[in-house]
Amino acid sequence: MTRTFEFVSPEWFWLLALLPLVVAWYWRKNRQLNAEWQMSSLGPSSAQSRFWAMVKTLLWVMRIIAMILIIVALARPRHVDQSTRIKTSRGIDIVMAIDVSASMLARDLTPNRLEALKAVAARFIDNRPNDRLGLVEYAGESYTKTPLTSDKTIVLSALKSIEYNTIIEGGTAIGMGLATAVNRLKESRAKSKVIILLTDGVNNSGFIDPRTASELAVEFGIKVYTIGLGSNGLALSPVGMRPNGQFQYGKVPVEIDEALLQEIAQTTGGLYFRATDNSKLGEIYQEINKLEKTEIEEFKYQQYDEGFRPLILAALGLLLFEFIMRQTAFKSFI
Repeated sequence: MTRTFEFVSPEWFWLLALLPLVVAWYWRKNRQLNAEWQMSSLGPSSAQSRFWAMVKTLLWVMRIIAMILIIVALARPRHVDQSTRIKTSRGIDIVMAIDVSASMLARDLTPNRLEALKAVAARFIDNRPNDRLGLVEYAGESYTKTPLTSDKTIVLSALKSIEYNTIIEGGTAIGMGLATAVNRLKESRAKSKVIILLTDGVNNSGFIDPRTASELAVEFGIKVYTIGLGSNGLALSPVGMRPNGQFQYGKVPVEIDEALLQEIAQTTGGLYFRATDNSKLGEIYQEINKLEKTEIEEFKYQQYDEGFRPLILAALGLLLFEFIMRQTAFKSFI
């Protein structure tokens, strides 16, 4: 909740420009009256006249202050307490299917393809505060890393923990990864369902054909954005394992089945992108973020605390006090 202060009708402040004229008129009139009184005064009566002149001036000051208070009250000062409630009127469910095969350790992206992807995907997740997201890992087989959830902390933690391992069967089962992602979304009631499928190779494993998986996506109203990850030409990639368990790297041709990825995207109503370096990968996720906008309805509630009433009461109090003084205690002298 935010609290602000404002004047609803500040144009009334123009009346303050008339106050100097009122003061000048009073000062001139007061000088004339004092001059006439001094001419007919002798001795002690001169001091007494100055006292009553001061009293009269004080009453006039009270009247001027009352006028200022009335003008400020007419401008309607008030405090505004504003609160905002956001309603997501069109939620989007997104599953990212991530290739975690050994080739994702290739160093044509910095520090490698998998780590570059994780950094960019984390920023993408941060930019989707009103959507549910899930993660699917696949290599030669696939499994759900994180089901659909609106808890971004869980998704980011799961994304950070993704790494190459030998537990998953080797290979690149694009059809399996896509089918698992479809399975995560098929029960979704979201108005928009999206899969971001990322791979750096060709479909060479698994028992589900990628085209069959894409047809399933169409049946459940799921759009698939595909990303081919890897530079053009040769890339420094794992080619073997040393006795100490570390990978041995060598120059390997980058092979991405772009025709298949384009077909999947076209069939499901999505788009195909090619990421050849870190910056291009970041641009692709930014583009997807723009294409899949969540419609958000914002409700603002305002509560007003009017401040003119105390000013009016204070002004009326001053005017009433001045009137009573003129009609009672100072009636014989003013």
